[in-house]
Amino acid sequence: MRDTLFVLALKQETRGLLEPLGADILYTGIGKVNAAHVLTRELTLRRHQGRLPARVVNLGTAGSRSFRTGELVACHRFVQRDMDVTPLGFALGETPYESTPVILETGIVFPDLTSGLCGSGDSFVTGDLAMSCEVLDMEAYALAKVCLGEAIPFAAVKYITDGADADAAEHWPERLRHAAEAFAGFVRDRFPNASPNV
Repeated sequence: MRDTLFVLALKQETRGLLEPLGADILYTGIGKVNAAHVLTRELTLRRHQGRLPARVVNLGTAGSRSFRTGELVACHRFVQRDMDVTPLGFALGETPYESTPVILETGIVFPDLTSGLCGSGDSFVTGDLAMSCEVLDMEAYALAKVCLGEAIPFAAVKYITDGADADAAEHWPERLRHAAEAFAGFVRDRFPNASPNV
């Protein structure tokens, strides 16, 4: 797809390996607020210029207690794992007083990859969680919600760097190079000449 916008949190997750492939890349910074702000601003600019992407694909690192380290996992279900208004009677993950479902679902884009429920939150998980999620990150839910609001198809692929456990803070930086190489292989295989500028 020559009209795909790849969205990542950090340049450390690509190490400059995607740009030579012609990938159209947006880096947002860490966390849901940064992700939502930067993607919304970029889509607004591109809409004004008449060059909205046909699809947004989030690539990023994540922890998991369900999948093995080094695995690429496709996510098409997303939940906000740190939204907790249960004292007021709302379900865990539910944003009060809006119609958006607790779990956002997008179309399955990469059916050959293992899939998992992605729980996004503004915390780096190393211990217990109130909500059961197979993939743990800090941006995908926000990106998915922006794309839902903008009516742009969204998909996410996560590289599992750690077990979201006591060793996660040590393992995540050690495996960034492997994540970058995996993402480069993924883009090279599935998105030849990924950028509309190539």
